[in-house]
Amino acid sequence: MEGRKKPELLMPAASLEVLKTAVVFGADAVYIGGDAFGLRAKAKNFSLEEMAAGIAFAHARGVKVYVTANILAHNGDLEGAEEYFRQLRDMEPEPCDALIISDPGMFDIARQVWPSAEIHISTQANNTNYGTFLFWHRQGARRVVAARELLLEEIKEIRARIPEGMEMECFVHGAMCISYSGRCLLSNYFTGRDANQGSCTHPCRWKYAVAEETRPGEYLPVEENERGTFLFNSKDLCMVEHIPELVEAGIDSLKVEGRMKTALYVATVARTYRRAIDDFFQSEEIYRRNLDWYREEAAKCTHRHFSTGFYFGKPDAGSQIYDSSTYVNEYTYLGTVERVGDGDDSVPAVNMAADLYAVGRAAQGAEVCRGPEEAVLAYLEQRNKFAVGDVIEVMKPDGRNLSARVEAMYDEEGVSIDSCPHAKQRFWVRLSVPVQRYDLLRARNG
Repeated sequence: MEGRKKPELLMPAASLEVLKTAVVFGADAVYIGGDAFGLRAKAKNFSLEEMAAGIAFAHARGVKVYVTANILAHNGDLEGAEEYFRQLRDMEPEPCDALIISDPGMFDIARQVWPSAEIHISTQANNTNYGTFLFWHRQGARRVVAARELLLEEIKEIRARIPEGMEMECFVHGAMCISYSGRCLLSNYFTGRDANQGSCTHPCRWKYAVAEETRPGEYLPVEENERGTFLFNSKDLCMVEHIPELVEAGIDSLKVEGRMKTALYVATVARTYRRAIDDFFQSEEIYRRNLDWYREEAAKCTHRHFSTGFYFGKPDAGSQIYDSSTYVNEYTYLGTVERVGDGDDSVPAVNMAADLYAVGRAAQGAEVCRGPEEAVLAYLEQRNKFAVGDVIEVMKPDGRNLSARVEAMYDEEGVSIDSCPHAKQRFWVRLSVPVQRYDLLRARNG
């Protein structure tokens, strides 16, 4: 689209594995959390060493990395913040591209310790109007993440009233919180775990009933069905069918929620939005023609049905799910290809002499061995059990989904096995189609 800026696709990452997946499957930038000061304490998060490795991996491929430090800090939190920002500033071989902060105290410390750091203001700061954007711009923030409660028309007005060089980031996909910009006290009240300190237990997804004060223990019949009433169970946000409107609004970064999601989720969403954005900027006709593909692919990752959130009007009863908190989950994540075999030293030779892959070069001279970049023999770490004879799917970054039969499996010593039953078991698998490093393997449920 001439004259329009292509927005950044910003993906979440809970671990180094997921960061690499996000990068390979199309992210322009990735946001991650360290061991402290982030709002996803239950995520695996990154040690400083993993963070450095992730940043190096992303930067080598032209992808940016943003680090969250977006808790609403208490007095005790400020003591370690200075040292933490210093460690991020001095990270080798190079630091992250921006810090994501919501608390003014944390913002002030970051500015003192790392004056040149690019700072993005988290949605947790309740950024609902252009006055707030202008305030943070005067403090030196480069970007503000808009509250999820904004209408598209409000976003357009903010864009028109803030400096051209100031960036706006908006959530376009993922879970919706029932509290204003995530400021929820339910978890703290029920469990003592503070959502604003990164320890949310998601009580908005629990089952609830109503009891009258003078009849303790007697639950009133307000449930939608026998399983209970899910008062706060919002549908997930999905805006992949509205890329033109988001671009027209002048949004600089399209953000996907999910820093506790799996590599399969991140790969599925990143690949779908990457293609949708690129298709639109190639031609709106191409984008419109592929809408069904975007819808189908977006629905293949775990979700709770979809809505457009607040973008086109205040959510109504149709934006809630009242009969269940169950996720729609069409696929199971099996693992990511870490490397492929070339038939030589990279593959254990024990008990593989009869393998078609191993003997193909000598006996047949055909296209059985495709070299180290593409091969039918893949090494991975198990995420869910599968077995020889299963038909699975190979998910490729370029948008293809290849059906593949599992023809053989071998443990790390090269001994033939029938299945991989153990969590995080490392093994080799021979498939009926060629694979490459970072391809994802998944299986359709049911």
